[in-house]
Amino acid sequence: MYGKAFAPEYQGALTTLSVNSSLVDVLAAGTEQLRAAERAGARSEAARSGLAVAEAHRRLGQVGEADLAWKASYRAAREAKDTAAMAWALWSGGTLARQRGALPLAWRLLGLAAELGERGGDVVVRGYSLAGMAETGRIQGDYAAVGALHEQLLAEARKRGEARHTVWALEGIAQMHRNTGSYDTAYAMFEEAAEIAGRADDRRGRAWALRGLADIVSVRDGDADRALGLLAEAEVTCREMNLSSALAYNHKMRGNVLYRAGRYAQARDLYEQALAEFRAMGEPRGEALSRLGLAKSLARLGRPLHETAAELADLAQVLDRIGLRHAHRMVSRAQTELGITPTTPEAPEAPEPDTGPRASAEAGADAVPVPVPMPMPDRADVGSRR
Repeated sequence: MYGKAFAPEYQGALTTLSVNSSLVDVLAAGTEQLRAAERAGARSEAARSGLAVAEAHRRLGQVGEADLAWKASYRAAREAKDTAAMAWALWSGGTLARQRGALPLAWRLLGLAAELGERGGDVVVRGYSLAGMAETGRIQGDYAAVGALHEQLLAEARKRGEARHTVWALEGIAQMHRNTGSYDTAYAMFEEAAEIAGRADDRRGRAWALRGLADIVSVRDGDADRALGLLAEAEVTCREMNLSSALAYNHKMRGNVLYRAGRYAQARDLYEQALAEFRAMGEPRGEALSRLGLAKSLARLGRPLHETAAELADLAQVLDRIGLRHAHRMVSRAQTELGITPTTPEAPEAPEPDTGPRASAEAGADAVPVPVPMPMPDRADVGSRR
């Protein structure tokens, strides 16, 4: 039913790269081809090679370099009047924005990418961009708004037999079920995702599915040893493919498993490791979630209650700024668990995505012009804040 997984973001002369190619190798090949295309004045090829460069930098956690690369890819595509390549560059930029915690900007860029993908006749980038919008809404905890979109994209991916996209959709829906307490359904979907990814040789997708299975095994079954085994298997792939972000989330999940098992000192060490990794790559969502786990672990190890209370109150504000409603509820539960009176109200309903001047200003220096009226941003290179 499903063919071998492929990486549509590796384009032009880079189509021979595998979905499982080491990101270091992707970066080297992409950079070489980009320079050759620039020397030849081949703007469309430069845009498509630059996309691979941007994605390699992003997945390696090199936020500043990724920010420069996707914008350069967009400019080259615009000069070449290559609408589909423009869409792919915006998809990369939107995905990076989500990774950096700039969720309104991510929503805007991904929406523009989907629009250009449709205009340029590239159904794949349109699908990837809609998927990115769905994931952005899911991360914010707005399940009612994006649940149907996840299901639609899953049905489309199954119909086309596209393994990688099917795995992504299954994992996203499974995560929503897990967060709402439907553990059996979540487990079955993560398990199916792992099986499809394995048959399609999608090692990245399988690593994320194993992480999801480990979470369920830990929280539902209380089986820490099996959960840690699944995470260890996933970590091998993360290291071999240089998946910096996935590896950091793997370490954070390992901290979660150890915390649930009452192994607080070990959990503290893993949360500290994950926190350092997220800070190094400028990923605020992972950083905040690692801080939360670390605060709980330190409290269990005897940290004064007033220090823990101050830490959790600050985290609630951070998560509000990012717009993570589910994570905000996690802070509230932590306060209750540790006997701390909440000092902040429950998170409000998520606002409508910000598509105005503030979202544009978040783009930083040399913000890429997009095909709708859009104020020029301040000259502030937020992509370098790592």
